[in-house]
Amino acid sequence: MPAASASVVSDAIRQSLEGASWIRRMFEEGARLKALHGEANVCDFSLGNPILDPPPAFRATLIDLLSHPTPGMHRYIPNAGLPETRAFVAAQLAEATGLPYAAQHVIMTVGAAGAVNIALKALLNPGDEVVAFAPYFVEYHYYAANHGGTLVRAETGAAFQIDVPALERVLTPRTRAVLVNSPNNPSGVVYPLERLEALAACLEAAGRRFGRPIYLIADEPYRELVFDGVTVPWIPPVYDHTLIVTSYSKDLGLPAERLGYAALSPKAAEGALMLDAMVLANRVLGFVNAPALFQRALPRLKGQKVDVGYYQMLRDKMLKPLREMGYEVVTPQGAFYLFPKSPIPDDVAFVRAAQAERLLLVPGSGFGRAGHFRIALCVQPEVIDRALPLFDKVLRQVRG
Repeated sequence: MPAASASVVSDAIRQSLEGASWIRRMFEEGARLKALHGEANVCDFSLGNPILDPPPAFRATLIDLLSHPTPGMHRYIPNAGLPETRAFVAAQLAEATGLPYAAQHVIMTVGAAGAVNIALKALLNPGDEVVAFAPYFVEYHYYAANHGGTLVRAETGAAFQIDVPALERVLTPRTRAVLVNSPNNPSGVVYPLERLEALAACLEAAGRRFGRPIYLIADEPYRELVFDGVTVPWIPPVYDHTLIVTSYSKDLGLPAERLGYAALSPKAAEGALMLDAMVLANRVLGFVNAPALFQRALPRLKGQKVDVGYYQMLRDKMLKPLREMGYEVVTPQGAFYLFPKSPIPDDVAFVRAAQAERLLLVPGSGFGRAGHFRIALCVQPEVIDRALPLFDKVLRQVRG
């Protein structure tokens, strides 16, 4: 028999710890440097932690709910969420997409991360594959591995747009889902309708070839954070097996409250079975139900969101000066990130050089796209003012 592992933790978790997320590593380094040198002497762009507080209506709604409690309002609720909250979300989706969404198509989740995990738990057998377009959110690797799957990278072009031939090259009979994230973390790009239609045609053909549908999981927590009049196309009208996963972390400024949802297209084949599987996954993964208090608040917050113009101001404040220095940057159409090309091929070396100047960034290799780095614009404007001379200094250093 093989020898038992000498570690007190599982081999899989130990390997994950050794390859821990660059974002968290740089965030922890930022905390260390701030304690050592003072917060004003560190420019930390590592963590995408929304800087804007929730709209005032959110606090007023919570005060009202807690001031007028109903019996049992803090007891367990259905695993799929409160019926009235699910109906509220479904009505919004029906209006936006023209599809007959109803409460049974919506599962309230512990953030978008919880939604992705219950979807993959429902879909994956050991050894199955999930495809994501690079660059992609760093945690996707862990989410796939959580449920016995493997994340497979599909390349994108220079502007980080969907490349259907690149996708076709990585699809196999083990592909169960494709993850798209638009507006994208880390690049900020929005996938236009024509690219999504081509993606849908590719997946429909692959589904016929493999004898079962491939799910398209649309990870959309930044949908409401778009700039310059850009709109984010809805995917369900162009592909039947679309599952929207999202949260209210960004548009309502509630990342710590962990409220999101998964919504399956009403046109999906065997949709009732898939929804039942995700509700079960919500329970067995330990989520049980999304936070009930915030589910009760949500329908009262219709039309509310943070000041998106503030994030656009931060983007513009950083984007033009970086380009004038010589950095190459694709213009973000949404979210709150910049994803410039590293001025040297080794993005990790560049980030290390920036770190020596107390300028904290995240290498693109952590997002599946080496040769770039991410800037999270979750800072006050004066941090950008202090950081710009450092960006110029590091650029000159690495170019020698």
